[in-house]
Amino acid sequence: MSDDAIWALGRGTGLTALMLLTVSIALGVTARSGRPLPGLPRFAVSSLHRSVALGATLLIGLHVATMVIDPYAQVDLVDAVLPFRAGYEPLWVGLGTLALDLLLVVVVTGLMRHRLRPNVFRIIHLGTYLLWPVAFAHALGSGTDTGHGWMIAICAVCAIVVVAAVVARLVLPDEFAGPRRSARVARPMAGVR
Repeated sequence: MSDDAIWALGRGTGLTALMLLTVSIALGVTARSGRPLPGLPRFAVSSLHRSVALGATLLIGLHVATMVIDPYAQVDLVDAVLPFRAGYEPLWVGLGTLALDLLLVVVVTGLMRHRLRPNVFRIIHLGTYLLWPVAFAHALGSGTDTGHGWMIAICAVCAIVVVAAVVARLVLPDEFAGPRRSARVARPMAGVR
């Protein structure tokens, strides 16, 4: 594979990973709210969220691998794990490394979910709310395509999708709020006579 092909693959996988990560975040926020999507029941939203997150993770892995083997990018393996060390754009590449590190924590805890208390998993999984903006900033700052209109449009759509999902989650009522709250209140009272 030529150096140009490796460079194009690295850029393409990075941008596609950002788009999939955006969809994954929006689906995760929707799944957590308990609301179905048009045409999809709630369990399918959760399943789709996991599948899209896996696809994003695999693309991020391919993106990092191509950046490490690409002679133009000048990112070594240590730069891919330890943030803010890269020779080229250390801040922006470092944000990408930080996003990768956060992703690894979320993936590892996701794989160990059955061994963790639900609250521990939930708190760590909330790290995706930090992961996405860090990855987004990396895409805006380190890419060679950041000045192009198509790149700005893709990033704008990604930002709108995530902001809309989070705002909807904060503003619209949680589908699980009523039954969960009443169940919590009812349980302690059930044993009291």
